Amino acid sequence: MAITAALVKELRDATGAGMMDAKKALTETDGDMEAAVDWLRTKGLAKAAKKSGRTAAEGLVAVVVDGGKGVAVEVNSETDFVAKNGEFQDMVGKIASAALAVDDVDALLAADLGGKNVADTLTDKIATIGENMSVRRLAKIEGETVVTYVHNAATAGMGKIGVLVAMKGGDEALGKQVAMHIAAVNPAALSEAELDPAVVEKEKQVQMDIARESGKPEAVIEKMIEGRMKKFVAESTLLSQQFVVNPDVTVGAAAAEAGAEITGFVRLEVGEGIVVEKEDFAAEVAKAAQG
Repeated sequence: MAITAALVKELRDATGAGMMDAKKALTETDGDMEAAVDWLRTKGLAKAAKKSGRTAAEGLVAVVVDGGKGVAVEVNSETDFVAKNGEFQDMVGKIASAALAVDDVDALLAADLGGKNVADTLTDKIATIGENMSVRRLAKIEGETVVTYVHNAATAGMGKIGVLVAMKGGDEALGKQVAMHIAAVNPAALSEAELDPAVVEKEKQVQMDIARESGKPEAVIEKMIEGRMKKFVAESTLLSQQFVVNPDVTVGAAAAEAGAEITGFVRLEVGEGIVVEKEDFAAEVAKAAQG
């Protein structure tokens, strides 16, 4: 795979590594971005192992709760301008309400929306507004109590990030604080038991490679890995994370003190994981002139 300047820049932006180090990492991993990040971490060259947080698609996430059931739905548009459009927002709200009665996107697209299914409603809206739109995903949760929070709200119940928190006991104020924490910190799972084993194993391998680069004996490396993995789990799981409202306690401890138990959560962010290729302005103008 050709290692382009744009690919090198993307890796540098994501890790803080130098240009030559980023280029070498991509060369060593055949242009695989995730593998290149891991390669840099192994060599101690990544200042941060962060994923690019730039939103690559526009639209809205809407959250709706009915009793102990909650749903979050992401509906994409091409531009943020459309996400601020009242017609689009009204449609997204209706789609989210319809999502309470279904379990996946296919069923949602077939669901009735005032005499017309969601798929046809989208098609009509694409024709009138003039932008491509899609229902990308939905996530549901149930609990004794379900609390919502929307970050960067465009209107009531919808915005750039939508969070649902299910819990037993406690009150809505606590649920809202936990939801805000989830929006800000983006935990990978509720607890260690719910962490994806593949993610844990990948992190363990990266940490082992980093430790071995130090040249320390295997016995010492094992102890190092044990400590680093405990830290990884604590930082990745909601109940073990330091509560943003009070960093002296974990989220789990804060909930227990309030007589509550967090039983689950959902977090959807607009454009998360979508990659959009962007052409530089000069190239775009040149192409237009040739046409």
